[in-house]
Amino acid sequence: MTERPYSQAAENNKAPILSVLQQHCQAPGALLEIGAGTGQHAAWLSGRLPHLHWQPSDVAANLPHIRQWLSDPGCRALPPVELDVAAHWPTGPFDYLFTANTFHIMAATLVETCIQEGCRQLTDQGKFLVYGPFNYDGQYTSDSNRQFDQWLKEMDDKRGIRDHEWVVEQFARQQRHLLADHEMPANNRLLVFGRG
Repeated sequence: MTERPYSQAAENNKAPILSVLQQHCQAPGALLEIGAGTGQHAAWLSGRLPHLHWQPSDVAANLPHIRQWLSDPGCRALPPVELDVAAHWPTGPFDYLFTANTFHIMAATLVETCIQEGCRQLTDQGKFLVYGPFNYDGQYTSDSNRQFDQWLKEMDDKRGIRDHEWVVEQFARQQRHLLADHEMPANNRLLVFGRG
């Protein structure tokens, strides 16, 4: 059995993310995690939010890695399902959508699609929670974010840290508005969108 993938960032941010989810995801319901990555968040957070039906999703190639993490004791996440932002979405509706560190990996056109399709899968009073780095007023919030953005663009010029205002505008087009903007460790934010 191959060694399961591990993200130090996911390990570092899971507890701060939990504290925000506990504030905004109090009602029981179904949560779709978009881009579950290694599966660490799904394995750890689902056990601490037992009132949520936590559905991890990612591209097909990542599903075996996620399954390795979901065998952890205490994990309450459902088996992972395939999600291709541009082509294939799990059938909703979902009460919550959560995604961490995906918007700067996807091309801007895919972020637009993710927001549009995600909001379509949300219940009317559902919430869409987005974790990651963002620029404000066109400016980096730290030197480390500036360096990170440069590194992302060297790998793929379609990648990059998104402007907070642009993301808010994309959600507004789907009649979902910014309900909260939480400061998180390592110059990240957790944005919460909903009907308000």
